[in-house]
Amino acid sequence: MQLLDKNTRLVKEKARALGFDHCGIAKAEQLTDDAYRLEQWLKQGMHGSMHYMENYFDKRIDPRLLVDGAQSVITLLLNYYPSEQQAPEAPKVAKYAYGEDYHEVIRARLNEYLFQLREAFGDIQGRGFVDSAPVLERAWAQRSGLGWIGKNGNLIHKQAGSFFFIATLIVDIPLVYDSVAGDYCGSCTKCLDACPTGALVSPTVVDGSRCISYYTIELKEALIPDSMEGQFDNWMFGCDVCQDVCPWNRFSRANSQKEFAPIPEILNFSTSQWEEMTEEEFRRIFRKSPLKRSKYAGIRRNLKFLGK
Repeated sequence: MQLLDKNTRLVKEKARALGFDHCGIAKAEQLTDDAYRLEQWLKQGMHGSMHYMENYFDKRIDPRLLVDGAQSVITLLLNYYPSEQQAPEAPKVAKYAYGEDYHEVIRARLNEYLFQLREAFGDIQGRGFVDSAPVLERAWAQRSGLGWIGKNGNLIHKQAGSFFFIATLIVDIPLVYDSVAGDYCGSCTKCLDACPTGALVSPTVVDGSRCISYYTIELKEALIPDSMEGQFDNWMFGCDVCQDVCPWNRFSRANSQKEFAPIPEILNFSTSQWEEMTEEEFRRIFRKSPLKRSKYAGIRRNLKFLGK
């Protein structure tokens, strides 16, 4: 037990040293309850055109199918709450996209993290994931004691709110496991009441096919359905409404990651400046930004829809 305690402390110390804000650990095992919820969510078509969500179902619910001999799931949180906010009239961009693409930033840190753990423990097997693989990261974060799944579907940390990126590292070594976090949403329904499109159909259940983030980022079709007209509240890329109204986010503090410093154009560009931007300018300004996911054509589509 003393060795497990020592190894666990080392795992968490190295996470902090690499700039992660929180680290929790859970036993690698099948997520039976989450498997049922995911299956029902998919059956109801709440993933819209995100058909990749249907793939690798067995791996999504069992980390032992992703790493041979997996024993522990390490969850890491990285704060992205910005130090500055957008100008009031600017087309709205979700706060996670103010700076550089978090996939690249966190993937590099995960690689370094695994390298350091191998230096400490020997040739351990492990794989890191950040929102781009079949891993139910919020479920693992809750099991790791880092927070609970709020009624808005986001992970909420009791002392720090929900503006966090979640990263997962699955390893084949035993560690001391944290206790599952409790739920502290209580009777609050602010997020459900505030959702502009009614995407929060019930506590913790998000109809992805109605979410503004889905339409402005994930939807690859040329046009956004007319049925959504007038419901976007000037959101051009993503949406933060359900987080902005959450009382727990009064504890959010500005992040200290230089990579997540807001791009000035996101903070200050007016609608006309966005509309006048050329594709070459878009590629130059947002070459490291999550906005690349929508591409120039997608941003122009979103702007056109907002202008109806």
